[in-house]
Amino acid sequence: MSNIRIGTSGWHYPSGRGTWNGVFYPTSRGRPKGFDELAFYAGHFDTVEVNSTFYGQPRASVTRAWADRTPPGFEFSVKLYQKFTHPNMFKQRVRASLPLDADPPKAVVDELARPSAADLDEFRRGIDPLAERGKLGALLAQFPASFKEGDAERAYLAELLRAFGDYPVAVELRHRSWSDRLGETLALLNAFGAAWTQIDEPKFRFSIKQNYLPNQKGFYYMRLHGRNADRWWRHDNPEERYDYLYSVDELTAFVETARAAGALVKKAYVYTNNHFSAKSIANAAMIKKQLGEPLTGEYSEAFVARYPDLRDSVKITTSRTLV
Repeated sequence: MSNIRIGTSGWHYPSGRGTWNGVFYPTSRGRPKGFDELAFYAGHFDTVEVNSTFYGQPRASVTRAWADRTPPGFEFSVKLYQKFTHPNMFKQRVRASLPLDADPPKAVVDELARPSAADLDEFRRGIDPLAERGKLGALLAQFPASFKEGDAERAYLAELLRAFGDYPVAVELRHRSWSDRLGETLALLNAFGAAWTQIDEPKFRFSIKQNYLPNQKGFYYMRLHGRNADRWWRHDNPEERYDYLYSVDELTAFVETARAAGALVKKAYVYTNNHFSAKSIANAAMIKKQLGEPLTGEYSEAFVARYPDLRDSVKITTSRTLV
């Protein structure tokens, strides 16, 4: 069995122009009674990266249900709550939750937005059911491009990694200041056994530089966001940022990297985040194909019509409910 796990970032995209309904999943009207998106997804891949926990703390009742609805050996990598990694975004939420006539001092808002011991405990309790069932992959600490290398930022990152020291943590850094001080960044991550998340995304002047090599032997973590540079910062809807399909040739380099990394670490995770119209599903399946892994589950005629590179490699359903 391969130690490389391939999946997508998220599995539930029910609305917008980039919905998965009618592409990977049946349309809402065409679904059989009791259709379960997560269970269907888990018939195709053995891991998924959870995005919903970025927007709200995980709840044990929900993660327990996730564990129940997926087969043995399935793993969830879980993104940290935004309060841990995106303080400015969380401050906006704090202000939005206050009465319209409220105007609290900046120091008060800053304190409310600062992660507390209670926040940490709440997150741990939320993911405990996954850990107890052996279905917890890694935690993803995804920082924004505005999170630049500096003394305060390094101290905060060390504090966060220490707080989640009982779990494998992958750290996504996007600003080039972190790669400009490569030795110091590696030393910090390695001190806590954290994986430096290797990312592919449109490149800009301030974009981080990476060599895609593992920085430690425990695990490896790669995320493919797509290369839609025109819509990365300017878009009418955030989903447009992820409207990009990697070609077979573009994926080959990542497949070779994943295969090489898999030979050096105990476990490797590769997640496709170009989720618009299930393009991440198509690219994840194409990666599995290039790695020589079986393409399990069924795909609809609508899916292979949209992504014909997979037509001869996947099982196409004959059921009308998946069209």
